[in-house]
Amino acid sequence: MKKFTLLLILLLLASFSSSAQNFLSRSELGLSFGGMNYIGDLNNQSMFGHVNMAGGLAARYKLDPRWAVALTGTYGHIESADYLVRRNLSFRSMLAEASARVEFNFFPYGAHKATLKSSTPYIFVGIGFFKFNPQALYTDPTGGSTQWYDLQPLGTEGQGTAAYPERPKYQLVEVSVPFGVGYRWRVTDNMHVTVEYGWRKTWTDYLDDVSTTYVGADLLNSQGGGSMSATLADRTGEVVSGYVNGVGIKRGDDSLADWYSFFSVSVTFSTEMLFGWMRGKTCEL
Repeated sequence: MKKFTLLLILLLLASFSSSAQNFLSRSELGLSFGGMNYIGDLNNQSMFGHVNMAGGLAARYKLDPRWAVALTGTYGHIESADYLVRRNLSFRSMLAEASARVEFNFFPYGAHKATLKSSTPYIFVGIGFFKFNPQALYTDPTGGSTQWYDLQPLGTEGQGTAAYPERPKYQLVEVSVPFGVGYRWRVTDNMHVTVEYGWRKTWTDYLDDVSTTYVGADLLNSQGGGSMSATLADRTGEVVSGYVNGVGIKRGDDSLADWYSFFSVSVTFSTEMLFGWMRGKTCEL
């Protein structure tokens, strides 16, 4: 009985060691650096305007030479100043994203086998969550001091007021669908370099806090976020002295949701190289 128990334990340890080795040889960890861009009401739908630095982390598991699954995390910020000078709106927002995705290599890609390619284009699609927080910079005309204000609590388009029950305050955590294209190279059997461009489809039109119509200073002062809400909701008067946009005039275009994108260069390393040394040594009996 003792010999049977010992044999069972050895078989389980061997199976675990084999599974761990297989997992380490198929998985990668990496870092990415690049630029993040926003596409929405304040940049005239430009895909390459106002690019800001961003970075991320990735963990990838290769199912076979064609298919892989990955978990990614990205952090950066988006911003834009109004392309319509008369409207005079602007914003910035830090943005953090976590996503899971599936990748497909056009060529069988990998190491150790002569039949595998050392480089390949690929495509990916997934599901993610992101957190954002649009802010606007205001300069006090009397003292000259400047301050950034969080825009969501101010309800600049009447969100959360009794006059506009169909406009609840938008959520700061939303769902996205990341998808895109890339190209990867095998530098060594354990190191890979990737260039990638990905878009994020969202279901919010408030990355920039701009979507619908002006609601007027009286409403915002009485039911909204107060005087600062009214000030940051209508900023035309800062460039056209004394001008006030009337209630119902378009402030944004709510027919299209906002998007953001991420261009990156990544370096990934095999977890076999990074953590293979942690596997327990075995001894012969």
